[in-house]
Amino acid sequence: MKIVFFDLEDWEVEYFQKRIFNQDVEYYKTSIQETHSDTIYNADIICSFIFSPLGKQTLDKFKKLKLIATMSTGYDHIDMDECAKRNIVVCNVPVYGENTVAEHTFGLILNLSRNIYKAYNRTSKGKFSYDGLIGFDIKNKTLGVLGTGRIGQHVIRIAKGFEMNVVAYDPFPKPELQKTLDFKYITFEELLASSDIITIHIPLNSSTYHLINRDSIQKMKTGAMIINTSRGPIVETNSLLEALGSGKLGGAGLDVLEGEAMIKEEKAVLHQNNDVGREQMATLLQDYALMRMENVIVTPHLAFYSKEGVTRILDATLDNIFDLIENRGIRNKVVVKK
Repeated sequence: MKIVFFDLEDWEVEYFQKRIFNQDVEYYKTSIQETHSDTIYNADIICSFIFSPLGKQTLDKFKKLKLIATMSTGYDHIDMDECAKRNIVVCNVPVYGENTVAEHTFGLILNLSRNIYKAYNRTSKGKFSYDGLIGFDIKNKTLGVLGTGRIGQHVIRIAKGFEMNVVAYDPFPKPELQKTLDFKYITFEELLASSDIITIHIPLNSSTYHLINRDSIQKMKTGAMIINTSRGPIVETNSLLEALGSGKLGGAGLDVLEGEAMIKEEKAVLHQNNDVGREQMATLLQDYALMRMENVIVTPHLAFYSKEGVTRILDATLDNIFDLIENRGIRNKVVVKK
């Protein structure tokens, strides 16, 4: 089998090289779009991360492709309809780091609630003034959890350790969890109105795109905070900017941004003289505006990025590859519900 990896770091290349034998393998640190080699298009299997979009134009170049193994839980960067037409199997990594992402979520919450990043920036310049650095306790505050999958459940466990009140919304609730994890399911509107901090742990799809928008933000508590470690487009960027600037929202901790892939490819966006290019440019400018706000913390989509979390991703990706090579039942095949 011809296997091609993209979006890798040096240590990840070494990790795979020690575990894959007797196959034709190519390794690249770049995304698919940034890799300029015709040999990649002979691949039977490609493995990449979310920074390698796989739409129709890209898939057209891969004539032999049998498997796409995305090294992520989300697969919104892959055109699943096109893959189905071509009988290309798509596998993901459904379980790799519920604790990893949940821990990063609380890193963002604590940084915002106690102004840790502001204090660090100040003391790094030799200034030790308390002015403007007063924070707030998260004990007894209400945390609204959007999505009670594995990551959301771990967030709830951590929150209970901080003695927070926890409410949650999930379109597919698991009633038995309320007792075991000590929280309460409520409606989406009730969660918006009652939460001091809202944290997002739902997938991106047609029903969650811009779920957090101007209307939903207006239903939130004044001064509430938003944490997003899921997918950027769940939050409408312009509405978030307006709410943060007006004081309707007190802060945001964002590991993901709407249009974050364009930040890496901003030169390409600049040269698109069309409606799509102008829309992308507007999103880019909004992202940069967010990153300059004092009540916003942005990290570069690395909530998953611990040594343990990444190793679990690599191991699951190997399982997906060898499930196909060895004709085993493909355990992590993505099945899209219509």
